[in-house]
Amino acid sequence: MASSGRSYTLLHLSDTHFVDGGAPLYGRIDVEGPLAAALERLSASGRQIDAIVVSGDVADAGQLDAYRRARALLEPVADRLGAELVWAMGNHDQRQSFRAGLLDLEPSDRPVDTVAWVGGLRLIVLDSTVPGRQDGLIDRAQLDWLRRQWERPAPDGSVLVLHHPPIAPELALLDSVALRQSDELAQALAGGDLRLVLCGHYHYPTQALWSGLLTLAAGACSYSQDLLIDQSAMRAERAAQSFGLVRLEPGRVVNTVVPLAAGETLYELTAAELRRIVEPAPLAAGPAES
Repeated sequence: MASSGRSYTLLHLSDTHFVDGGAPLYGRIDVEGPLAAALERLSASGRQIDAIVVSGDVADAGQLDAYRRARALLEPVADRLGAELVWAMGNHDQRQSFRAGLLDLEPSDRPVDTVAWVGGLRLIVLDSTVPGRQDGLIDRAQLDWLRRQWERPAPDGSVLVLHHPPIAPELALLDSVALRQSDELAQALAGGDLRLVLCGHYHYPTQALWSGLLTLAAGACSYSQDLLIDQSAMRAERAAQSFGLVRLEPGRVVNTVVPLAAGETLYELTAAELRRIVEPAPLAAGPAES
């Protein structure tokens, strides 16, 4: 099937950790206000966003009201942008309330695996969570389901969304909560039209080639990990919250990490002012030759 030649931009959010009743996370972190402000700035920027992808840990403790709050914040933004809204399960999420609060589905303990289409681009969501555990696993039934997706080619390829990264973490302690048996997932992806893997979980932005696939773990919207701490420890910090803007073009993928908080303005230029700076002035005419 021939590609449409279309480009797509995905807003990649992860680890929002919404809390029941809108209470501060850990009694200190407002997870709603900064995200709402950043999305307002994004909407005002005029950027075309084709899908908003939330790659897990939508809620901090899996409470129904937390999902309702996440939905109430993100659905109006998706509507304004004309974007598809895609949710993935994380290890902090709870399948029954996730289904009821975000997807209007009957509560169930089955993995939440879904497919969404944006034009000719397919977004495949795999539930990598294991109830009661922090690490991730894709079971055999899910892998069989994934293989069946390749029976229908996507004109502009596919993107896989899951919470647990199949790539090694920078912090050694996070290796214990990563995706297990990722080689089996790689085998199920062979022969498909996958272009990209989106994930979260690590609470800092990182990217790598995994089984030949560009794999992007988004930074967290709630809090981040201190990457310069001693490798025998972990330290969460209220700093460096971010999201990703992922641009898929024919033959190219560009990922940009965007800080959640706006910084102090040092200077600001209009397009006309920037052109005057970067475009060379016309050469002065020399004296006419006799």
